[in-house]
Amino acid sequence: MDIILLERVGGLGQIGDVVTVKDGYARNFLLPQKKALRANEANKKVFEANREKLEAENAEKRTAAEKQGSTVEGTEIVLIRAASNAGQLYGSVNVRDVAAALADKGHDIDKKQVIMGAPIKTIGMFDVTVRLHPEVEVTVKANVARSDDEAELQSQGVDILAQAAEEEAADRAAAGFQEELDPDRELGDLPTAEGEEAAAEEEAPAEDAAEGEENA
Repeated sequence: MDIILLERVGGLGQIGDVVTVKDGYARNFLLPQKKALRANEANKKVFEANREKLEAENAEKRTAAEKQGSTVEGTEIVLIRAASNAGQLYGSVNVRDVAAALADKGHDIDKKQVIMGAPIKTIGMFDVTVRLHPEVEVTVKANVARSDDEAELQSQGVDILAQAAEEEAADRAAAGFQEELDPDRELGDLPTAEGEEAAAEEEAPAEDAAEGEENA
């Protein structure tokens, strides 16, 4: 279907461009959202008659979005969630959660403006895009943690999962070393290959002497 864009649409074009899209995309999204018109002769005339007004309105909305974006950009939101020792969430963080957390910070953001490729399913720090206008996008930080203390560490740049893995590896190494020791062994009484060879050499002459006496 050929359409006339009434605003900039990523991957398609700018306001006033005539582009071809799939029928379903046009009927289910672009046309109902008033982002485009069918590109017939009547609509082309209507658009050209209103182009100046539409461009002025778009510029005004863009300016308002840029002003809002200056306060939203870089905002860090903390989302406390239950998770396993490996950091896997028992659930996920989605666009609704991000919008609600931003609202708690005083930012009027609709969940439709939050852009996430997929829900967050582990603890950590994540960049989330907020589209305030077709031409204005900002980035916020989603700090997903199991506690306020963890969130504070992550905010300082600490990788909680990496730190936990290192501590677990150190504990395993320490436990493994202790298991190799005989708890009944006297301190310093650790046999070595050289010590065992020396002991064998000392025992050999003694055995030879004993055989000589028996033969005599």
